[in-house]
Amino acid sequence: MMGATIPAGAWRGIVSRLALAALVLAVAGDCLAASLPDHFSTPEVHGFLELRTGCRTQSDPHEKDASVLETRLQAEASTQTDWAQFKFKGDVWYDGVLERARYDTREAWMFLRPSEILDIKIGRQVLTWGTGDLVFLNDLFPKDWQSFFIGRDAEYLKTPSDSVKASLFWDFLNADFVFTPLFASDRFITGQYISYWNGALGRLAGNESELDFEKPNQWFTDAEYAARLYQTVGAYELALYGYCGFWKNPGGVAASGEAIFPRLRVHGASARGPLAGGIGNIEVAYYDSVDDPDGRDPRINNSEMRYLVGFAREIGRDCNASVQYYVEQQLDYQQYRKTFTGEQPRDELRHVLTLQLTKLLMNQNLELSLSGYWSPSDRDAYLRPKILYKWTDNINQEIGANIFLGRRDDTMFGQYKADTNIYMSLRYSF
Repeated sequence: MMGATIPAGAWRGIVSRLALAALVLAVAGDCLAASLPDHFSTPEVHGFLELRTGCRTQSDPHEKDASVLETRLQAEASTQTDWAQFKFKGDVWYDGVLERARYDTREAWMFLRPSEILDIKIGRQVLTWGTGDLVFLNDLFPKDWQSFFIGRDAEYLKTPSDSVKASLFWDFLNADFVFTPLFASDRFITGQYISYWNGALGRLAGNESELDFEKPNQWFTDAEYAARLYQTVGAYELALYGYCGFWKNPGGVAASGEAIFPRLRVHGASARGPLAGGIGNIEVAYYDSVDDPDGRDPRINNSEMRYLVGFAREIGRDCNASVQYYVEQQLDYQQYRKTFTGEQPRDELRHVLTLQLTKLLMNQNLELSLSGYWSPSDRDAYLRPKILYKWTDNINQEIGANIFLGRRDDTMFGQYKADTNIYMSLRYSF
C-alpha cells in the first residue's frame, strides 16, 4: 500500500494514538520473541515519533500557507533465521495540509542467500545505484521530489519499489538484476502540495487544477527491468547500467490532454575513484524514448543524453564538500523545433551546477549542511540549507528551508518560486 488514506474520522486523537503505538512497539519485541519458533532470532524493533511543521515565506494563491504539517510514527522490525532475513518498516502520519491520516509501507522484504555467489531480495524495498550526489542519471528507481521540496526528511526522497533483486558475485564481475512487475513512477509534482507550471493552461496551477495523468497499471505487462554490471579495477569502481520501462515522470501528453508515461530504455556507464586528494566521478546515460525515436511526435519527450562529472573531498576538519556539473542534451533538436507550437521551447542543452556542503560541530552533535543547484541555462536555482542538532541520543531537532529562485515560471526551479518555505522538526527515536 502506497500513500494510503485512512478513512474519515480516523484523525481524531491521532497524536495520542501515535504516542501509545510507540510504547506498544517498544514492548512488542520481547513479546514477539517469546512467541516465535526458536530458529528465529530475537526481533529488533526501532522507529521514531516526529513532529514536523513548515510554512511558505510568501503567499501562493494556488496553495495553503502551510507547506508541511505532520505528526509521524515510523516503526521497523527485523528478524532472521539460518536461511533468510526479514524486515518491515512502515509510516503512519497525520497530514495537516491534506487534513487526513495516511499510511505507507516503506519496506517489507525477505532476503535469501542460496549460494555464495547469489543474493536474492524479494518484496518492497528502497533501491539505488549510480554515482551522483542528489543527481540521478542511471538510477531509475522512484523518487519523491515533492517530499524533498516541502521539507520532509531526506530519507523520503527515495521511495520504495515492489521488486525482486538478484545479485551475483564473481571474481571478475558482479551483477545486479531488478524486476519490478508493475511500473513505479516518481511521486511527482501534481499541485497537491506545490504549485507548478501547467503547459496546457499556460500558467501556474495548484490544488485547484491538479495534474491529470494516466499511469501504466497492468501487472507484468507494464513491468520494469533494471541491470547493473560492476567491478573494482584497482582503486576505481566501474559500472554499466541498463533499464527498460517508462519515463518516471510524465513524458508526454495524450490526445485527450492527459499526461502519460511513454516507454523508455536507458543505457549508461559510470566510473568513480580517487582524484587529486578526493573522490572523482563521471557518469553518462542515453535515454531512448521508444515511442518517439526520431523526435517527430511533439507530444512525447525526445530522446536525451545526460552527462555528469563530480568531485568530493574533505576541505577541513569534519567539513566535506562536493561539486558536480550536470548536462541534459535533447536529441533530434531540429525536429523538435519544427514541431513545437508553444511559447517557450526547451533549450537543446540544460546545464546544472550543484554544491553540497556539510560541517559537523560540537562533538558532531551539530550538523550544518547546504544542498544547492544552479542552472545557468534556465537561469534558476534551488537551495536547501539545514541545521540538525542532537539534543540526546534519542532526540534531535532540525531547522531548514527550501529556497527557489528563477526568472521564468516555466523552468525547473523557477516555477516553484512561490513555494519557498522554512520548516522545523522534532524527532524522538526508539
